[in-house]
This record gives sequence, structure tokens and C-alpha cells, in this order.
Amino acid sequence: MDMSKISLKNVTLQYTDNNTAYTAIKDVSFHVGEGEFISIIGPSGCGKSTLLSLFAGLNFPTDGNILIDGKEVTGTGTDRGVVFQHYSLFPWMTAKKNMVFGIKQVLKDKSRKEIDAIADEYLELVGLKDFKDKYPSQLSGGMQQRVAIARALAMNPGVLLMDEPFGAIDAKNRVVLQELLLKLWEGGSQKKTVIFITHDIDEAILLSDRIIVMTAGPGTVKKEIKVPFKRPRDRSSLVRSAEYSELRNKLISLFYDDLLQKIGGEEVVL
Repeated sequence: MDMSKISLKNVTLQYTDNNTAYTAIKDVSFHVGEGEFISIIGPSGCGKSTLLSLFAGLNFPTDGNILIDGKEVTGTGTDRGVVFQHYSLFPWMTAKKNMVFGIKQVLKDKSRKEIDAIADEYLELVGLKDFKDKYPSQLSGGMQQRVAIARALAMNPGVLLMDEPFGAIDAKNRVVLQELLLKLWEGGSQKKTVIFITHDIDEAILLSDRIIVMTAGPGTVKKEIKVPFKRPRDRSSLVRSAEYSELRNKLISLFYDDLLQKIGGEEVVL
């Protein structure tokens, strides 16, 4: 019996545009364990975001099955939280009201006072206690994304789906948010199962237990790589190690070689 938190079994998604059929992903299979942090990397158009939409129940496979806790995904659900690249906050609500709105959708048995307390707790965890009455337009991009992450975590889903959540953030704040995410993920009473989409190989290594490398479209699983470094991870010492360089070079080669072959290049040798 499959005891995985998430299972994909021979998943294919095709769609039609102007009477032309396209295959976004083809025959994708992998498993994610309870509390595991998985990153998915691959070139643009390989189906990373398509996979996330399938996990979220926003789209459905043409063939194959997606199971969470042994049950078929048939639509959206409060057991999954989603953090998008572009913040997804309601502009007419303050940071705290954005939090409260999300929490109310899930914790329907909680009183307003209890929901307020949860919102305040998570805003403090992400360092935004003093900004709770600010509107999104009054917050930086990094702050807005911290609110979005806090809201997703406060809703207490079993699975956290993250679609390049730091892709639109400047380099300095990206590092801050990576460290914050690790702190929140590792510090919880029960680790969330995380599916994290990224183009950034260094980000994937720092955050992940395993990295799934996709081929150029139609997307298939090219390789699953276990990240061997113990947690907690220290970024500065990690990037100076020979093991890190070896893993990074391997991932770069996997990331680019099939793409270069498609445009007439040769396999990357590092």
C-alpha cells in the first residue's frame, strides 16, 4: 500500500489551442513523503506550474492519477495552501485583514477573537507585527510575500504549494525569505509537505530534501536527486564545500543539456 503524502501516477496533461493539440506534461510519476520538501526545476515551458495547478486542483490530468493522502484530487481544498509568485493579496484589505480573510475560510469554528490572535501570531513570526494595518500598496514586494506566506501557514494546510514565490523579489530579500521559509518549516510542530517550483538551482539545493528535474516540454521527469546535506543548513559553509559544487554542477548539466540539444548545442560539461 502506498503511504506517500502525494503520489503522481503516469500523469499526462494535454490541451487544445486554435484546434492544435499540445502536451504540457507527459507520463509524470513520483511520490512525496509526509513532511518532505521537494523542489521542481526545469527550463521554461517544462510544465512546472502546470504540475502545481494539478496539485492544487485547478486543472485535471488528461491521463493518470494524482493522490493526496491516498485520495484522488478532484478540486481545490483547504488541505492545500498555495503561494504564488505575485503575492495574491487583496489590495483593498490591510495585511491583517488579508490574513483574517484566509483563516476564516478554513477555521470556521474559531471565534473572531481567536482568528485575530492567529493572524497576529503569524504576522509576528514573519516580522510584520508593526505593519498589520498597512495596505499591500504600502508594503514592499518582500513584505507582501511574507504576508502571503504567513497567511498560507496560518491556514494550517497539510501541503504547501509554492510557485516561484521569490522569483519577483530582489536578491537580498530573496535570501531573507528563503531563510524565513526554512525557519518556519523546520520550526513547526509538524512539518508541512512542500512542493516548491523554482528556476534557481542554489535555492533548490538550500531548501530541498529532494530535487525533481524536468525535461523541456512536453515535461517529463528526467531525474530525481536527493540533497545529502544535513539540516539545519548554513548557507555560507554549504556553498564553500566541494560536495555542494559537485551537486550544483550536476544539476546545471541536467538542467541545460536537453535544452541545448534541442537548439543544436552539446551536453554541458562542467
